[in-house]
Amino acid sequence: MADIIELKAEARELGGKGAARRIRREMKVPGVIYGNREAPETITIDRKTIAKYMDTGSFLSTVFIVDVEGRKTRIIPRDLQVDPVRDFPIHFDFLRLAKDAHITVTVGMTYTNEDLSPGLKRGGAMNIVRHDIEISCPADAIPESIEASLEGLDIGDSLHFSDITLPENVVSTISDRDFTLVSIASAMAEEVEEVEGEGEEGEVEDGEGAIEAEGDDAEKSEGGDE
Repeated sequence: MADIIELKAEARELGGKGAARRIRREMKVPGVIYGNREAPETITIDRKTIAKYMDTGSFLSTVFIVDVEGRKTRIIPRDLQVDPVRDFPIHFDFLRLAKDAHITVTVGMTYTNEDLSPGLKRGGAMNIVRHDIEISCPADAIPESIEASLEGLDIGDSLHFSDITLPENVVSTISDRDFTLVSIASAMAEEVEEVEGEGEEGEVEDGEGAIEAEGDDAEKSEGGDE
């Protein structure tokens, strides 16, 4: 588990869209802290601070301590809205975490020991089926990632969830099936598929269909000139 990061925040009064726009013009992001049977609290955080941790890719699975003018609360982000055009944060929701709280989060997969995979050594290609998985765990023990070893995997082999060991007190939220994490495919087979796909496209372009299309365009062009 990574060290808990502290975020500086300011309290803000409830307001409408106009107040939120004013806050964003000041390069701050409005948000709310809720949960743990306490009243919601509205705050603002510097935009650059939010963007810094948003760019890590693990913002929504990171526990923070938010310092609101001296009052510190342990939280985890539950939602982050971004501007659809300029891609900067415009609003966030933080969930208060009680002592000994268990939460559901999505964490990334890390695949190790590629050099110990016979399939990869023979030129096979790694096909990642799961880049991340959803887990349930104590809030103070969220793993930075889940590791899965590729040791021993040959071409045609697959690694399933049941093949890996999770950290203590961590369980998957998917319990009704044994899902595939990664497989080793033949690189030659992938190349054949790509070549076949390119050939099909070439046949359409060079075949009669392309000539007929040119003729149709010519007829439409002549009709337009009339």
